[in-house]
Amino acid sequence: MTIALIAVFLIGYLAIALEHPIRVNKAASALLTGVILWTVYIFFSNEKLQVLDHLTHYIGDFSGILFFLMGAMTIVELIDAHSGFDVITQRITTKSKLGLLWILSIITFFLSAVLDNLTTTIVMVSLTSRIVHLREDRMFFIGMIVIAANAGGAWSPIGDVTTTMLWIGGRITSAHIVCQLLLPSVVCTVIPLIFLSFKIKGPIDARAGEQKAVSDFSPFQKNLIFFLGVLVLLFVPFFKTITHLPPYMGILLGLSVLWVVTERMHKGEHQRDTYSVARALQRIDLPSILFFLGILTSISALQATDVLSRAALFLNETVHNSTVIVLIIGLLSAIIDNVPLVAGAMGMYNLSTYPTDHHFWTFLSYCAGTGGSALIIGSAAGVAAMGMAKIDFLWYLRKITPLALVGYFAGA
Repeated sequence: MTIALIAVFLIGYLAIALEHPIRVNKAASALLTGVILWTVYIFFSNEKLQVLDHLTHYIGDFSGILFFLMGAMTIVELIDAHSGFDVITQRITTKSKLGLLWILSIITFFLSAVLDNLTTTIVMVSLTSRIVHLREDRMFFIGMIVIAANAGGAWSPIGDVTTTMLWIGGRITSAHIVCQLLLPSVVCTVIPLIFLSFKIKGPIDARAGEQKAVSDFSPFQKNLIFFLGVLVLLFVPFFKTITHLPPYMGILLGLSVLWVVTERMHKGEHQRDTYSVARALQRIDLPSILFFLGILTSISALQATDVLSRAALFLNETVHNSTVIVLIIGLLSAIIDNVPLVAGAMGMYNLSTYPTDHHFWTFLSYCAGTGGSALIIGSAAGVAAMGMAKIDFLWYLRKITPLALVGYFAGA
């Protein structure tokens, strides 16, 4: 069974990577791979009910991520529909592509630490699409945003799901992780930025400055929706801390608040439906959400069948240096979701082996958080960017992966 599972996963992964040459949408390949993996699992298992219990458990886990993604995308669409991003774009006065690249990367880095890398990527990709109109330039900008978002999330206990796992699991403390990982995360972002600076030159495309001459909204309405949307996104980690409810509950609460506000704002207007949440839901990129579902379904099948845990044990028995093991785990997180990898590491090593704030846990937080940037589907931020900006897997592999690896090893 294990050989069949690995073969199906590799074929599915190859189909995702070769999306454009084979002309099959990556969401279709990911969904097909996930369903086949679970079919193989239940076909070879003698405990059918146990397989169904596993499936129900994992569906419950990653459906929260999907609801969070859907809610965050809808909020961003609402802000965009109300010209809310004009609040930022009108204040970015630089005419240089290089200057804009550094500004957006720095904003992404620090915003990711406050929100999380997924939400930040969704916001920044939407913002970049409004400012940078040339596709080739835009893809470089978004590739850098993925690197900055993952690096920014690594040094904050709420910036990346794996760092949050280690924090909640008592492996690290918030003050320690901020102090120890801020500098490596900065290096992980700045080094690729420096290399990319030699490629990104010239003035911003003139069309970037073109805005609608007549806006449907007053400055008050634009500011209200923009700042309310940002506050809603900032509120999510605090809501989680206060209530102990999962993040998707916080994002759904924020979405419902925005829904009420926009309904009241456009009450009686003939264009009310144009700016409603219902219309925003129609505009979100549903294929990217289904792609996310397929990826998570595939990974959960490998986790449920202990393929990932056996791989972790193999690493432990083969490589006896914990630093090298963590470096490998970080690179593996670009291929396999970093959540089960970190969960496996937490299961392999308890607090008696490595106490709270030990170098092992700190280094694991950095590597698992930033290693996923090496591939476009190696992190939640990358998957979201790939879906929203239609970035090709092989293009990212050629153009961004070398930069991400240089930053990863420099920070390490």
